[in-house]
Amino acid sequence: MIAALAAWLIAPAASHAEALGGSHAQAQLESGGRPVATAARLEENGDKARLVFELSAPLDAAAFVLAGPARVIVDLPQIEFALDPETGKPAKRAHHRRGRGKPRGLVVSFRFGQLGEGKSRIVIDLGAPARILRATSEKSDGDGKPRLVIELTKTDRASFRAAVQSARAALTEQSHSMRGQKLEAAAGKPIVVIDPGHGGIDSGAIVNGLVEKNLVFDFAKAVKAKLEADGRFTTVMTRDDDSFVPLSERVRMAREGNAALFVSIHADTLSDAADVAGATIYTVSDRASDKEAARVAEKENQSDAAAGLDGTEDSGDVSDILFDLTRRETRAYSHVFARTLVNYWKVAGRLNKNPQRSAGFRVLKAPDVPSVLLELGYLSNQKDDLSLASPEWRDQASSRVAEAIEAFFSARGTGGPIPSGDKDRAPLEEIAPATDVAHRTH
Repeated sequence: MIAALAAWLIAPAASHAEALGGSHAQAQLESGGRPVATAARLEENGDKARLVFELSAPLDAAAFVLAGPARVIVDLPQIEFALDPETGKPAKRAHHRRGRGKPRGLVVSFRFGQLGEGKSRIVIDLGAPARILRATSEKSDGDGKPRLVIELTKTDRASFRAAVQSARAALTEQSHSMRGQKLEAAAGKPIVVIDPGHGGIDSGAIVNGLVEKNLVFDFAKAVKAKLEADGRFTTVMTRDDDSFVPLSERVRMAREGNAALFVSIHADTLSDAADVAGATIYTVSDRASDKEAARVAEKENQSDAAAGLDGTEDSGDVSDILFDLTRRETRAYSHVFARTLVNYWKVAGRLNKNPQRSAGFRVLKAPDVPSVLLELGYLSNQKDDLSLASPEWRDQASSRVAEAIEAFFSARGTGGPIPSGDKDRAPLEEIAPATDVAHRTH
């Protein structure tokens, strides 16, 4: 019999299920007609592991393995996870550190969430190659209630690699069927794409109860509302709910929709530098401006892997002179908007000591759409935490972002790129807020 070694999971999951479950979970089930997961527990014993989700209704599950890193993917119909977002995080496992070295268990951590419309997913990070014994819903022996049971056992590397190869074709087909959104601009209005980072199964950073995907979604909605009130823009968000959108899909939406500006919104965290604070604006570059920029880009580029996708970068870019000129001009405008945003942001909140950086962010790689990534602040910093959780701060800071966008387009005088031969326009790098605003204290 498998011994339960996962008190680290049972307590938070059960307490949160008690708060969110019961009548609340039943109300969710009645209103949405979807199953609800109310608790989760992990049991490990030597070469085997068993992950159990308590459910309100039975469901079908499909499971497969992936490498780079090694993980198990469990695809489900859309369900509600009435669980503490911290459930499954490796930091909860006190038995990870027995003296020194890495944990020896099969399961390092797991996460869950919506993948797309009508789809949910569980991703299990592995500490060793594993084979899926079963992933199915069944009735509990005790109370007869439904539950999802995922059983794993250790396997050799060759068998694991073979299982990964057999799953690749299905994964590729699924990634191409992710939901998209066609952008259509009103006549004469430039399209601005606001991209709330992460989403669905990819929560991003979670610190002191603050969840990055939720914070950036609320901020993106605030920016969108202010731009719509201005009336000069067609504004679209890459996701309009708590669902996952692959990095390539976010870029595709901007490119195929002929977007004039792409703004991706995130929040950072550092485990060993609580004094680091303030917003940072990133642009794309072939070589990172510094080690910190390289770290952030590497972290953000793992979004697809966090959701169980391969995360392989598209290599279909045309390599010719015209393409290179377009990309250079686009990157120049990206830098211009980054400087503009820095000027406006500093009147609403703290800036990082080095607020303008660059690195190889996959989500910023549209060669014909000026793009920036805004890190709102650090969840690992107490002052930034207070700001990010404050509706008042969000209102002020989102106003500055909207004003920076308005200033960027006002200087261009058009919804599209300025023709390369047009030398009569004002130099955009000098765009700044009005003096009375720029000197306001904060």
